[in-house]
Formats: sequence, C-alpha cells, structure tokens
Amino acid sequence: MMRAEYKHYVLKFKRPSGTSRGVMTTKETWFIILENENKTGVGECGILRGLSIDDRPDFEEKLKWTCRNIHLGLEILLAELIEYPSIQFGLETAFKSLEGTDQFQLFPSQFSKGEDSIPINGLVWMGKEDFMRSQIKDKIEAGFSCIKLKIGAIDFQTELDILKSIRNEFLVSDIELRVDANGAFSPKDALEKLKRLSEYQLHSIEQPIKPKQFEVMARLCKETPLPIALDEELIGVFSNENQQELLQTIKPQYIILKPSLVGGFTGSQQWIDTAENLNIKWWITSALESNIGLNAIAQWTYTLKNNMPQGLGTGSLFTNNFISPLSVKNGTLHYDLKQHWKFNL
Repeated sequence: MMRAEYKHYVLKFKRPSGTSRGVMTTKETWFIILENENKTGVGECGILRGLSIDDRPDFEEKLKWTCRNIHLGLEILLAELIEYPSIQFGLETAFKSLEGTDQFQLFPSQFSKGEDSIPINGLVWMGKEDFMRSQIKDKIEAGFSCIKLKIGAIDFQTELDILKSIRNEFLVSDIELRVDANGAFSPKDALEKLKRLSEYQLHSIEQPIKPKQFEVMARLCKETPLPIALDEELIGVFSNENQQELLQTIKPQYIILKPSLVGGFTGSQQWIDTAENLNIKWWITSALESNIGLNAIAQWTYTLKNNMPQGLGTGSLFTNNFISPLSVKNGTLHYDLKQHWKFNL
C-alpha cells in the first residue's frame, strides 16, 4: 500500500538575489515522498512568496490532505489540486519517480543518459551597477551565448547603459540578450521604455507591466518594437478556455512556463498546446527549485525538443542544494553520470 509524507526545507541563497519585487535570501520548499513496494519517489512543491497562486495560509494543510489521500491516485488528486499548481508539480514528479529503477531518472533520454545537453540562458540578478557588470562578465567568460538580465529596480538609464556596453562589445550573433522586468514598468511609460530597450537588439522582454491589465498588455504586444513574453500573466489561469481567451486577447510573442507555477507538466503542456495553436512561441523556466525540482523540469523539457535557450540555470544559487549530476558547462545544462545524487533531508 502506498504511503506519503512531506517535509519542509529552506534553501539559502549564496548571495542576496534581487528582482523588482524585492531581494531574496531564502526560498521555502516542500518535498512529497512516496513509498510503495520498497520503492521511494520524491517530488518538490516549491512556492514563490508573493507570486505563486498557492502562496496561501492553507498550503501546508493541503499538503497534509494530499498525503492522507494518496490512495485516490494521481489523476483524481491533480483534479482536486487545481488551485495548488506547486503541489500538482510535486505529485507528478513523485509518481514519475516511483516508476523506474532509478528514482531520479524520470524521463529517460539522451540528456538523462549524459549524451546531450540543453542550451540555457545565464541569469544576471539586479543589484548595483558594478555587481551587474561583474555577473555579465562571468556569464560571458563561462561560455553563455544567451544572457537574461533582471531589470526594473535600479535607474533605467543605468540599465540602458549596461545593455549598450554589452552591445558595443558583442553582436547579436555573439550574445542573445533577454530582459525580465517582473512587471516593474507603469502602463503610462511602458511603451516608451520598450522603444528605448529595442535599440539594443534584445531577444525579448518578460512581463513589462504587472499582470491583469489585459487591455494595456494587448496594446503593448501590438505596438511593441521588442517581442514580449508573458510570465506572471499565466499564473492562476486554470481552465483551457480561460487560457485560450487570455492568449487570444493579448496576443503575446512568447509565453514562459514555470511548471511549479502553472500546474506541473500537465498544466504546462496545456499552455503549450494552446499557444502553438495560436502561433505563439514558448520556452520553459525553473522557479528557483532545488535540484530535485530542477532535475524533473530539465528532463521533461528535453523531451519537448525546443531548441531555444531555456531558463534552467538556477541549480548553483544555493549553499544547501542537494548534490546532483546536473552541471552547467559552456552555457548548457548537462547530466553528468559520474556525479551521484545526495538527497538527505
């Protein structure tokens, strides 16, 4: 008979990491652990405070309910947990973890066999100008050909100057630049800022304004000289009908999918199918999970055969992450079979 329990864990950042929503020093997460016929499966339920739709007072109570009712099976539980996407993701991963002979080989492929890699973007956090410039230098020296900068918290002209200095040194063919505003721009000045950003031949900007401003966002996506990617806008939109309505209304150039925030693999695939039917492109990003969640997202992402750089380079951010075969080399994510898992709670 299957048994389930959950455990709480606090990930600690190596250095404070800044976005326009604030600076993070820790990240809470929970692990669902399943046991069945002498096999163990593990999945991660990680929320981002102030962003996840399931960042609510009854979150842990719902985790208890899930463990008590594990006998209902995955399909019924996923339907019952529609408003708790991070628990859906953790459950899907835990059940997948039980299936094979190795609990960490979830989606066997050339990637998980160590024979292929996933191109990823290098992430540059907000901070003082010198700090941001040093991060960019480190990413370029580490072999990244795609860099994503968090913007919107320091002086906008300073951010433009940083982008200008990169473009003065590196052509578009050398370095692809993405920026993420995390909703920092006001509806009033967003278009003008997009025009100024577009001078530096950026690939895209994520979530220029806060979500739920549908008319403004639709107008921006129509008039922008710079491709817009929806991120936070997708959170809490559960039904396929509502997803289709949102994408048809706004008509973004891209959407970005974080399985922990949009309902795991099943929820993400639903968004992908809807987007592709509307000729909207997409990529996958982790949401500051530990290596348990990152491993699940990376292995699943590889099976999707999307050749764009994905947002999966977050495994080295924490001092107390779990040792895993995941490693970043030359701007790509690898699965190094010489490195064994060490997962101890």
